Amino acid sequence: MSYLQRIASCNMARIENYLPFHIDGKQTGWLKRDFAGHLTRWPDIFVVNSRAVALADSVHGFSQRTEAVDLIIHQLVEENIIRCYLDEPYPVTASDRNQAMMTLDRGAVPYFGLRSFGQHINGFVRKENGIFLWIARRARDRMVEPGKLDNMVAGGLPWHISPQQNLVKECAEEAGMSKSLALRAQATGTVSYLAESKIGIKPDTLYCYDIELPEDFTPVCTDGEVESFQLMPVEKVMQIVRHSEEFKPNCNLVIIDFLIRHGLLDSEEADYTELVCNLHRQL
Repeated sequence: MSYLQRIASCNMARIENYLPFHIDGKQTGWLKRDFAGHLTRWPDIFVVNSRAVALADSVHGFSQRTEAVDLIIHQLVEENIIRCYLDEPYPVTASDRNQAMMTLDRGAVPYFGLRSFGQHINGFVRKENGIFLWIARRARDRMVEPGKLDNMVAGGLPWHISPQQNLVKECAEEAGMSKSLALRAQATGTVSYLAESKIGIKPDTLYCYDIELPEDFTPVCTDGEVESFQLMPVEKVMQIVRHSEEFKPNCNLVIIDFLIRHGLLDSEEADYTELVCNLHRQL
């Protein structure tokens, strides 16, 4: 499989099968029609028709929107319409994370097709014989992609914490990294994609970071989410991305972005321009 196909596989959503979700006239997500049908039970909160779903104009302001919808989410979880309540607020936004219009529990985000945000960190080591990447293997009991390969550190970015604070927390939990070392991570931009699951559309944005690590550092997971780590030559990582299904799919995009930025994929690569552009899919 080509690198371009790896990116395409994370952008398979067919938005024509969904109803747009609006707040204050701005589109923030996409809903499956059957899920939208459940929301007709609350006409004072949701306006549902054959073309779209909107939060009622009478429900306005950040806190009022959050509280009103949260009560409904709890009821839908009790009825097993939404799988679980994770008690982790995520921003609901039509654009950037810092322009949130309300929050919604992480467990409900996929049902509303909301853009979610995460942080992925490439931990790498420079040796005399080239660049090596620390690659994590996800624990076998993970709900999503158990046992798959992953970036050294990766996690969601909830609303109640700053990106820097979350970065330090995730690095400590998933790699046993000190705060001082974690703060050496360099923000390198984002990748975004429009995936689809059985629950709904996933228009995700990942904040990407690089951290160059000393040769004597070995990551150690402290929260049980990672089974093991392996330091791999970047050439081996490239082969795994290109010729196997071993990585959690969105991690392939983070790695491809790393390869481009470090000149390991350049303009001689087939479809180079498309590779660069397609790492940033927008609705």
